[in-house]
Amino acid sequence: MDVTTTAGAVVAVVVLVAVLVFAVVRPYGLPEVVGALPAAVLVIALGLVPWHDALDEARTLGPTVGFLAAILVLAELAREDGVFAWAGGVMACASRGSPRRLLGAVFVVASVTTAVLSLDATVVLLTPVVLATATRIGARARPGVYASTHLANTASTLLPVSNLTNLLAFGASGLTFAGFAGLMALPWLATVAVEYGVFRWWFRGDLATPVHRVPDDAATPAPRFALVVLAATLVGFAVVEPFGVAPAWVAAAGALALAAPRLVRSPRREATAVVRAANVPFLVFVLALGVVVLAVRNGPVGDGVAHLVPARTDFLGLLAVAGLAAVLANLLNNLPATLVLVPLTAHSPGCCSRCCWA
Repeated sequence: MDVTTTAGAVVAVVVLVAVLVFAVVRPYGLPEVVGALPAAVLVIALGLVPWHDALDEARTLGPTVGFLAAILVLAELAREDGVFAWAGGVMACASRGSPRRLLGAVFVVASVTTAVLSLDATVVLLTPVVLATATRIGARARPGVYASTHLANTASTLLPVSNLTNLLAFGASGLTFAGFAGLMALPWLATVAVEYGVFRWWFRGDLATPVHRVPDDAATPAPRFALVVLAATLVGFAVVEPFGVAPAWVAAAGALALAAPRLVRSPRREATAVVRAANVPFLVFVLALGVVVLAVRNGPVGDGVAHLVPARTDFLGLLAVAGLAAVLANLLNNLPATLVLVPLTAHSPGCCSRCCWA
């Protein structure tokens, strides 16, 4: 079946939609890969994606998927070393029993966590700590929990490593790590500040609850070794990038530094735990999704989206690209939308990769 025909395009879109629906619904609690991997095999078997193109796509996504695996392990090991429990103690102390101060502390901690350890760490590891901290000081949990989950998106624009889609765009941007961060710093601060204002207004009733005394044991000892490793990893991202070292290797080095003492004590058990933390089924899902999206991108749908990408690189052109990206992200989810748009914007007429993504 030829993906450039109407029938091929329809099949490709139907398969992609089926994969996304499966990933959202997850019938019987099955992982996303159960739907994505057969779909990838199907589009290859039907000839919608030549096998060599599928391999090329997997190679292209490989460094990004490798980073995802390393950062998932790094975040989980940081949790086991008490980094998030310590952060909860810091938030409790900073609040001094005030729900409003607690919300401010959550915004700071969640923004930093998202920027450094990616949005997954904020959603999965920090949000339960925020809930426990609010309960600990007697504040209503809704403002902090909602803030944590929202900031997993809002605060994930600062660094290339803050979001999986950032890494995909970063490779096509032509920017350095520091250049990307410098470019996004002001928008990052602005969006976090606006969201803080919205939360202060929206949850004003919850935040008006009486002040509670902070427990005497609110302060948790800082896990110094883990914090030093995380800080060194963050610096490493910026330092080694000009030498062509992928962020995945830096994240892997940080994860190895935290895992080494565990592996010495109990090699087999800890190695199994590290593999589990890497969430291999989800990594395969990302690769399989890339192949399915490739079937859509190479057909009439991809051609149609390409025609919507403006050739101009001025402010209005960038706004148009941003609007198109927002629409596709809401229709398809952010990851497939990025997989569709990055190659098109990086090679659109009159648009260099640096301009389109800057």
